[in-house]
Amino acid sequence: MEELLFQFSKTALIVIDLQKWLGTQYAPHSAEQVVTRAAAMVQAFRKADAFVGLVRVSTKDFKDMPRPLLDQAPPTFNLVPGWDEIVPEIGVTDTDHLITKRQWGAFYGTDLDLQLRRRGITTIVLCGIASGIGVDTTAREAFAHGYQVIFATDAMTGFSEEEHNHVIKAIFPRIGRIRSTEDILACAALQSYPASI
Repeated sequence: MEELLFQFSKTALIVIDLQKWLGTQYAPHSAEQVVTRAAAMVQAFRKADAFVGLVRVSTKDFKDMPRPLLDQAPPTFNLVPGWDEIVPEIGVTDTDHLITKRQWGAFYGTDLDLQLRRRGITTIVLCGIASGIGVDTTAREAFAHGYQVIFATDAMTGFSEEEHNHVIKAIFPRIGRIRSTEDILACAALQSYPASI
């Protein structure tokens, strides 16, 4: 029998920045497609009592956010009311871990690594927006921390198709494994039923 892609007891699902600030300018997948696929994985992980980490950007006054000198302006914040809340299609339950960050990556300046290590988690499944910013930075941090990384590449998208394709083809295969939402849900289903004798 082929080895499981992951084991729930040692794996966390980390969802990047699927919050109410989402706009509409993404490629190759729409925000709606990413949210739908991420929500399906969230439900599978919750059902298995596995670790679900919902990452968001938040700040009270923006004074705690990085302010480097730039050659290109970053995408503007879509500061609708409740902009930093997780989208309702996913929501936040009592068993989820809400990680608040103030920069691109979900590890720096947060307790994510602490929460994962104390639970014996060695693998993370990553999805969210944007592929080349929050997802990519979190993936590189996870790699540097020694985690195994699985990328649900159809449950993430970029601000451009070029950005998305660059990390999917040039970066992610060098620091983890590329899979689809279907692959991850299939592995989840295999662990939901006892093996037949």
